[in-house]
Amino acid sequence: MHAVSLEDLRRGTANKTFTRIIHRCQLKPAQWNIINLNSKCAPGSTAIVIAACVLNFHRAVGLLVIFLLTVFFLVWDWLMERYGDRMWEELYPIRDLLSRCWIMYALLLAAVVCWLALDTARQGTRQLVSFFGLLLLIFLMMLFSKHPFRWSWRTLLWGIGLQFIFGLLILRTTFGLGGLQWLGKQAEIFMSYTNSGSEFVFGASYTDHFFVFKVMPILVFLSAVISILYYTGFMPWLICKIGFIMQVTMGTSPTESMTAAGNIFLGQTEAPLLIAPYIAELTRSEIHAVMTGGLAGISGTILGAYISFGVEATHLLAASVMSAPASLAIAKTFWPEMETSRVTARQDLKMDAGACTNVLEAVSHGASCAVSLVANVVVNLIAFLALLAFFDATLSWLGGMLDCPQLSFSLICSYVFMPLSFMMGVSWEDSFLVAELIGKKTFLNEFVAYQRLSELIKRRKAGGPEYVNNLKQFISVHSETIATYALCGFSNFSSLGMLVGSLSAMAPERRADISSCGLRALIAGSVSCFMTACIAGEPSTLLCLHHFIHPRKISPQLLTCCTQLYNR
Repeated sequence: MHAVSLEDLRRGTANKTFTRIIHRCQLKPAQWNIINLNSKCAPGSTAIVIAACVLNFHRAVGLLVIFLLTVFFLVWDWLMERYGDRMWEELYPIRDLLSRCWIMYALLLAAVVCWLALDTARQGTRQLVSFFGLLLLIFLMMLFSKHPFRWSWRTLLWGIGLQFIFGLLILRTTFGLGGLQWLGKQAEIFMSYTNSGSEFVFGASYTDHFFVFKVMPILVFLSAVISILYYTGFMPWLICKIGFIMQVTMGTSPTESMTAAGNIFLGQTEAPLLIAPYIAELTRSEIHAVMTGGLAGISGTILGAYISFGVEATHLLAASVMSAPASLAIAKTFWPEMETSRVTARQDLKMDAGACTNVLEAVSHGASCAVSLVANVVVNLIAFLALLAFFDATLSWLGGMLDCPQLSFSLICSYVFMPLSFMMGVSWEDSFLVAELIGKKTFLNEFVAYQRLSELIKRRKAGGPEYVNNLKQFISVHSETIATYALCGFSNFSSLGMLVGSLSAMAPERRADISSCGLRALIAGSVSCFMTACIAGEPSTLLCLHHFIHPRKISPQLLTCCTQLYNR
């Protein structure tokens, strides 16, 4: 047996280290490219930030915040990669304690609920109606649960708690509301760059055909941007972080948490692609949760189209975030987990950063993928609006025989869903119009409902008469806010059909289970949106004044004076 020299040991260690590095590079090429790029650009970017702060600190605040957040998350990822597994194991006693202390969660949530009840009661009865409407929706989900009293209190309380926290930060604080409004304004500015491409392709008069030549190109632009974010690895990284937060707090499985986080940015058919290899192994409760999250959320691409309608970007962004934890809480309450999940460890779930080889290919791929999306939206709108016109004409003809020629689909929806809209905090006078929007969103699609909402917003801003021939022409700002949240989701029958088809294509052997979850997922997704609308219906007049007045100029006297106008 020959002796092993020190040089041989060093060479063997070096070879093993090099092999591990190569193995990592093969597993995560996009992430290692980003790390390599960051290491090269770090000195230059630091110098630029310092120079910008020295020249004009106020002007460079945004750049400084972005730079510090980037550094923080890069360091955080480095620490998690080196010590994450060890920290996760060492924190097991604390995690186990938190998972069993549901009484503490209940008491904490009860304290928040009592404070909100007292606070909203001071502002008026209508805000209190929103609060009790929220409790009623939760009670109904528990009452009609697939397996009553088998739900996880941790998931339910944490999901509602996270939704309340988001709501409090966004809608109850000047800082949160101002920050979200700033973000919404930046989103509008960002999407306005689409006009350059639209004008070049369709000519200067492209706005004459507003929907096809103004709104639809936004879908193409945002689809290309999201494809770039996937190529760089930023989108998978962000989804993983949000999903990890929900998994740790709510105790849901990695697959459920990942798709719930993905639905903040992706559509109901795109988000399940994040867990496509695992769909065949999901339990029925997990399938229901995945479908509920898809129907309760709205994609970032479609969100841009709604903003172009004139709907407030602030509320659309807030609704997208707030609906994610609510969808998980409601899904796991409406269909509790009775089986053992096969994907439990957070390391079990891996995300693909995409197959594009460079940025140009990512742009082209994203734009090409938007072609089917644009075509699907346009043809569905043509079909649904044409059928709606025919249905209204038929109902009017039948109603005329009974001296009720005004009978229509909108009128039926306004009476069927009126109690629901009133329960969410809408005034009695506006509840019929908001109920009409909910009916169109549920039975047709959210595009038709938001298009109708944009008409109501334009009429209010035009300052015309509130009633014409005893018909209300617009609704209050408060009612517009609630309607925006209630409509912000894919929970309608047409989207449910697309979701069932896409999931069945990914896992044909689970087609029966997927179909059986469909109706319950539709109800749970709708309730998630309505819960978010109830929370949006509670804030005070401060939410309205932020649309028109700088926060520093809002005085208590002005707040009191405008309360009646806000609630009209």
